[in-house]
Amino acid sequence: MYAVFFGEVYNIRSERAVYFGESLLGGKIMSKNIEDFIVSIPDFPEEGIIFRDITSVIQSVEGFKLAVDELIRLIDGEDFDVVAGIEARGFVFAAPVAYKLGKSLALVRKKGKLPRETVSAEYDLEYGTSAVEMHTDSVKPGQRVVIIDDLIATGGTAEAAVNLIERLGGEVAKAVFLIELAGLEGRGRLAGCEVASVVKYEGK
Repeated sequence: MYAVFFGEVYNIRSERAVYFGESLLGGKIMSKNIEDFIVSIPDFPEEGIIFRDITSVIQSVEGFKLAVDELIRLIDGEDFDVVAGIEARGFVFAAPVAYKLGKSLALVRKKGKLPRETVSAEYDLEYGTSAVEMHTDSVKPGQRVVIIDDLIATGGTAEAAVNLIERLGGEVAKAVFLIELAGLEGRGRLAGCEVASVVKYEGK
């Protein structure tokens, strides 16, 4: 992507948004980062937790487009067949990525939500366990799959998604997330799987 300022052509394509230049009106033209659209809410849902809200990203035309484009950038050059979105906010980002790249979309849903034959995998919660499922025909043997979710925290749900894909005969090409809470070390549960995130917060 290029822009013209005072007769000069500037390449304004970058991995992250940066200063573009001067406008003809003399004002600086700035591009935003995804962080500019994420609202951080302290002490939610409990004291000591900082909640990273992505609804503020998707309610902005610019923010939503930037989020989808950044996720696509993370899988640029990957050889894969299927995008797998994790319920529920992962669907929001997985669907437009699959559409733009011309890939099929597989859903990783909470137990009991899919109507046909499924495979199921449990994962640990702070208190107890939960489970996710996929249709048995959503990934075919030998297909390469990119997992997309809005956030990786402890990594339990993503680990369960990897388990399901592999049981169906698929191979996880990469797992990508809009936000990573690095302090919870979730990517450590995806050993052997390439992991990438658009925004990384060092805390919890």
